Amino acid sequence: MRLTEADHARVTAAVAEAERSTDGEIVTVVARQSDAFHDVALHWAVLAMLLVLTLFAVWPQAVEWLYGWGGDAWTTAVPLRALFTIALIAVAATFLLVRLLLAATPLRMALTPPATKARRVRRRAVELFRASAEQRTRARTGVLLYLSLDERRAEIVADEAIHSKVAPETWGEAMAALVEAVREGRPGEGMAAAVTRIGAVLAKHFPRSEDDVNELPDRLIEL
Repeated sequence: MRLTEADHARVTAAVAEAERSTDGEIVTVVARQSDAFHDVALHWAVLAMLLVLTLFAVWPQAVEWLYGWGGDAWTTAVPLRALFTIALIAVAATFLLVRLLLAATPLRMALTPPATKARRVRRRAVELFRASAEQRTRARTGVLLYLSLDERRAEIVADEAIHSKVAPETWGEAMAALVEAVREGRPGEGMAAAVTRIGAVLAKHFPRSEDDVNELPDRLIEL
């Protein structure tokens, strides 16, 4: 999925329209991914190593077969040194092979547990919120809408004034509109739809004041 110039314009216009009715400030950020998940690849590689050792323990004939294939086929007992050497080579080869396979981002993403993806996306959203919106407005009414494309997950993070009045489940409609559009390959439209729903919530709790000014940029930020 990619965001076009038309998507950027659509989201920016949606933010400007939503903020006409509220003191709230909406910041929109789209990232290709929130984390590289290299540690997940490492965990799978270690797990594969342990699996190889487990197979050797359950099926010791495999060691004898490998020794006979690469050494003396007439030997019935595998020397202890050969046993450890075969195990070491097999474990090292397995580790390197799995790490090489998981160097491909799509495969690494596919093998990353959903809960891990959710935690990393949430953590990244909070980091970006603190850098771009938290306590950046006079009334503490900033909201971050964050979409991570590779993980296909989104987060809404609100400033303290909003968080004290709006329950997290209130953002459900906005998240549902965004996720549905992302699944259909329309991230720009999904972001715009979510912004509209966020704006409706903010207008209800924080209607626009006469002296309200635009304190945060309306443009879509793409990382």
